[in-house]
Amino acid sequence: MTRVKRGNVARKRRKKILKLAKGFRGSQSNLFRTANQHVMKALRNAYRDRKKRKRDFRRLWITRINAAARQHGVSYSQLMGQMKKADIQLNRKMLAQLAILDPTSFTKVVELAGQAKS
Repeated sequence: MTRVKRGNVARKRRKKILKLAKGFRGSQSNLFRTANQHVMKALRNAYRDRKKRKRDFRRLWITRINAAARQHGVSYSQLMGQMKKADIQLNRKMLAQLAILDPTSFTKVVELAGQAKS
């Protein structure tokens, strides 16, 4: 059997992993085997948390809308139901921005939604 020297392939593979491990603490960024384990775990976490970030932001927006809506005597769920009846199609991100940056516009939205109810 002929001899196979894997110098370039193996080196490239290891360098790729060690490059991804830059900034890790201690041997996790220097030793290939531990770096490989921690890079795989970091990539798993990154994949999972890209999905989680979307959920976290939605929760934040809902909390902000609820706080602003309660100042007008309406709960979040009531406001969303009224907006649906009034056919006001504002997403939660924009509603939360309105509640924080432009409270007068948010008040108008709440009033419009409330009129549709009655």
